[in-house]
Amino acid sequence: MTDPMRILLVGAGGVGSAFAAIAARRDFFEAVVVADYDPARAEKAAAQDGRYVAAQVDASSVESVTALCREHRITHVMNAVDPVFNMPVFEGAFAAGADYLDMAMSLSTPHPEAPYEKTGVKLGDHQFEAAPAWGEAGRLALVGIGVEPGLSDVFARYAADHLFSEIDELGTRDGANLVVTDDDGNEIFAPSFSMWTTIEECLNPPVIWQDGEWHTTEPFSEPEVFDFPEGIGPVECVNVEHEEVLLMPRWVDCKRATFKYGLGDEFIGILKVLHTLGLDRTEKVRVKAASGGHCEVSPRDVVAAVLPDPATVGPRMKGKTCAGLWVTGTGKDGEGNPTGPRSTYLYHVVDNEWSMQEYGHQCVVWQTAINPVVALELLATGTWSGTGVLGPEAFDAVPFLELLTAYGSPWGIKELDA
Repeated sequence: MTDPMRILLVGAGGVGSAFAAIAARRDFFEAVVVADYDPARAEKAAAQDGRYVAAQVDASSVESVTALCREHRITHVMNAVDPVFNMPVFEGAFAAGADYLDMAMSLSTPHPEAPYEKTGVKLGDHQFEAAPAWGEAGRLALVGIGVEPGLSDVFARYAADHLFSEIDELGTRDGANLVVTDDDGNEIFAPSFSMWTTIEECLNPPVIWQDGEWHTTEPFSEPEVFDFPEGIGPVECVNVEHEEVLLMPRWVDCKRATFKYGLGDEFIGILKVLHTLGLDRTEKVRVKAASGGHCEVSPRDVVAAVLPDPATVGPRMKGKTCAGLWVTGTGKDGEGNPTGPRSTYLYHVVDNEWSMQEYGHQCVVWQTAINPVVALELLATGTWSGTGVLGPEAFDAVPFLELLTAYGSPWGIKELDA
């Protein structure tokens, strides 16, 4: 008999608040401590359920996370802050003897001499280095369990177990037809996800798994048009650095793994300008303060601060977002026998109008948040279990996909020309 699940949710921004709204409808846990650096934000997210309490946390401090875990007898830490804080939250959970989940992995560092050919420090390397310690302690760190990474990784496990006898490529393909407008109905530039994280993953060298090894390429390389389902239609997708490529080959045999995202020409242009001007930098620069004197700020933090908060754009957003995995290779029948060439897209679509009406949260953050809630329920019931640092591919996909559908958000399969 396991102890009742007591969750520390670190971060009450867009995804964290959506997580709280989704989890409030489930009964697999005893308590959730909603923690944020901003106490007001934590209190707002915690107000919706009697099992929730609000707290303040410094996600950059291992000690702050550990102390909060111990104070509230936390069994599972749910990391919903930007990945720049991953390691303190990860290490704080371990120090407190809690299990851990996140939706993005520890950050990468490009290769110093050949950034567009060779990998340096890869996404998740710092966490995987700690895997032996987590295993020896009998603790689980389930990493990359948002929507991307996360659901596409579950799809990879499902495809390998049930659809394919041999996989040529696991190609994560994400796209949307989302539009955000101002009060006058004019379309505006307003990213639907953390701009800090978006800059990080889009301007770093993308990683590709090919024939048993990882290598890098240039940002926005290998453009292709992918036709997304449920009315989204054709979207040009480009290579972007993302965790799936670092996770999937560890547990699923494939010749190639890629991640391509439908950014659009305008978004790519803006990212290139930010990079040219140095506004993507995280190192602080000295600037004049309005009150006189000087202060130090991170250019990337300034860019994120002047754009609309992704958590607030839902009422002015229309359209759908799609996350999915395009798998090619040799199919198999119900007996496991090869059936010939197969090309299949496994996907999950969320309509912003639906998620706003049903939960009050925009579709991108809602789609990200539902997957760790599903995973935590599977862990609470013992359907999923494990120790060490594991990705979603390490677990049986069927219970996850069944529970996702039971939550009212079904997934789909589309057969393509092989």
